Amino acid sequence: MQMSIKLEAAASTHKGNVRSANEDAYGCCLEFGAFVVCDGMGGAAAGEIASQLTVNTVVDRICSAKPNAQPRKALEDAVAAANKLVYSRAQKDFSLHGMGTTLVAAVISGHHAVIAHVGDSRCYLFRRGQLLRQTNDHSLVDEQVRLGQLTADQADRSPLRNVITRAIGTQRTVATETGELDLEAGDMLLLCTDGLTRELSDDRLVELLSTMEAEHAPAQAISELLVAEANAAGGRDNVTCIVTRIGE
Repeated sequence: MQMSIKLEAAASTHKGNVRSANEDAYGCCLEFGAFVVCDGMGGAAAGEIASQLTVNTVVDRICSAKPNAQPRKALEDAVAAANKLVYSRAQKDFSLHGMGTTLVAAVISGHHAVIAHVGDSRCYLFRRGQLLRQTNDHSLVDEQVRLGQLTADQADRSPLRNVITRAIGTQRTVATETGELDLEAGDMLLLCTDGLTRELSDDRLVELLSTMEAEHAPAQAISELLVAEANAAGGRDNVTCIVTRIGE
């Protein structure tokens, strides 16, 4: 699972303008092409614990996988291990009961990416000026949209839009959705929590990413701009993103 292409990656996170604490977490391991973003939930510090446990477990598992391990299986096993750990921790400590976290993760090997997600954190591919969403939210309203019961506009205005239908650590096992993607030089992957996508529309993201690409901005500047723009647009939630660019 050693990397054979050049990657540039950077992350930014902020508690936003309303929340008193940041329950998001992220992890990056360029050597093994592993990137993870989580959005924790639960009372007191439980959300922070769930998200950080998950990030640490997934990154550690990917980085310790056997060299000949298949990236998809390695990632799925890592997510399953994180779910088991968070669930077990919550069962043992009553103050953490009910804690959980969303997850979106990517493992890049050569010009190929495996993407796993649970909940409503997202992965996008930005390619030649187009923003292509790679994940479906595991949320009540998103599933209603896919079933034709709500329009996208109605979903955005729904008071139930924060209700997710899957999370890491809330059940003994979790159904992880996994996909694969062929990458091209110049592609950019964006992994983010819903604190970004609730404030910035896809059109606004395209505008910002296109401008930064035209200016040849580094990944760190892009990630910081996205977080700053989400806060400027309201910042009603924690916001976190990882920007990964595939080398020319």
